Parts: sequence; structure tokens; C-alpha cells
Amino acid sequence: MRSLKKKFASAVAVTSVALLALTACGSGSGSEGEAEAGSFPLNEGKLTICSDIPYEPFEFVKDGKNVGFDMDIAAEIAKDAELDLNVIDASFDSIESGLFNTQCDIAISSVSITEERSAKMDFSTPYMDDDLVLISADGSGIKDLESAKDKKVGVQQATTGEKYAKEQGLTNIVGFEDAGLQTQALLAGQVDALLGNQSVLGYSIKDKEGFSVVADFKTGEQLGVAVPKDQPKTLELVNGTLKRLTDAGTMEELTVKWFGEK
Repeated sequence: MRSLKKKFASAVAVTSVALLALTACGSGSGSEGEAEAGSFPLNEGKLTICSDIPYEPFEFVKDGKNVGFDMDIAAEIAKDAELDLNVIDASFDSIESGLFNTQCDIAISSVSITEERSAKMDFSTPYMDDDLVLISADGSGIKDLESAKDKKVGVQQATTGEKYAKEQGLTNIVGFEDAGLQTQALLAGQVDALLGNQSVLGYSIKDKEGFSVVADFKTGEQLGVAVPKDQPKTLELVNGTLKRLTDAGTMEELTVKWFGEK
């Protein structure tokens, strides 16, 4: 397994901000240390990334530190750029809209590559395949979309799961700001089922008795790192890191580390 180098791990900062507020991304105050708009990096000496936290096992806080599959990848990108890693906790709405580029160099947050999103941002080469699943409590009677149509189905707002639920005619969709709240709602009986990506929802119930994946939907989704438009050097950096991790077998090791399977 790859471990993070101390100088990068110690530089990870958890900063909860509204992505639309034009505040400084760095650890300092005001505009000190910021580069000119559109330059790389936005903050001197730092790779600033936007991520929607928590979204286990991709990104979440443990013992006061940002950890997870995406966080490990982000740390490797920072290492290749010879920059410290600075993490901004942003809503997925802000990332999905492309507005992350006002505060961050890149966004990595289990972002599915779609044609609509590609009009607002550029994407790296895919680093994971991630189809959708429907999860419910055992004995609920829910076994597919048809049997879930009149049930309360929890989705994460602004995600492909929410879009797919609407396209499939589900009539009682309950939106949640993040995957943690989405999963808690199912465990508490506030919703009857969950619809979302197999990676995060499968992980969320793997140690929970009485809950199962009842349907899989082969949507062909792939995850990528989002890069602001017209930043070819940043995109080249990210793709270079992903290729290095893949060629060295490190990406496979990280998959086993965080998901327990290849």
C-alpha cells in the first residue's frame, strides 16, 4: 500500500467554505500568497483541491485529517507538482456546476464524467468505473425500480443518481446534501431505499446487517478529476499522475485498500 509522505499529509487543511464566496483558499488571510486569476497554482506553494466531504470511502475526516481514496490520489498529484496539498470542503453542487474553478486548482470528489459537465470543465482520464445501485432493507419488498416507484428513495443532490431516479419515474425522491446523510436516513428508516453509485453505497452498508444491494444499473459511469477549462498544463499534470499510479500498480493497491476488492 502507498503511504502519504509526511510533508504532504501534514499540509492537508480542512476548510469548510461556501464555494461561491470569493475568499482566500490558503491558510493565510486576505489575498496574500494568491496568484493571478487563471494561473496555476491559485495559491503559492499549494495545490488547492475542492472535494465534497464526507463521501466514504473517497473522502472523509478521520482523527482530524482528510483521508480516503480520492485524498490519496490528490496527495500524489500534489507530490508530482511539488506543492503542498490544501483541501477545501465544498458542496457537490458547487463542484458539479464548475464554479470550483474560482477557488481551486482541481476538484476530486467521485465526479462522474458526463457530457453536460464536460461543457463546464475538463476531465482527466477516468480512474474508476462506477455504475449505479439500488439498496434497501431486507424484507422491504423492494427488489427493483418498479417496486420502488412509490417508496421514499434517498439520493444525493446534483448527482447522476438523482438524475437517473427522475428519469426512471420515481415519484417520491428525497434529496440529501451528502452521502453520509443519505445513508443515515436509510439506517434510521427515514427512507425506504437508496439510489446512487455502487462504490460509495456498497461501502456504506458492507458492515451493516439487514441491508442489501437489490438492483444494479449498468450506466457506464466513469470517474475523473475535474480541471478548469483552458488549463492544459494542469490537466497534463493530473493525467501524468494517474498514469504513473496505474502503471506502477498503485491504483490497484489503493482500490483494495479502500474498497476491499479489485
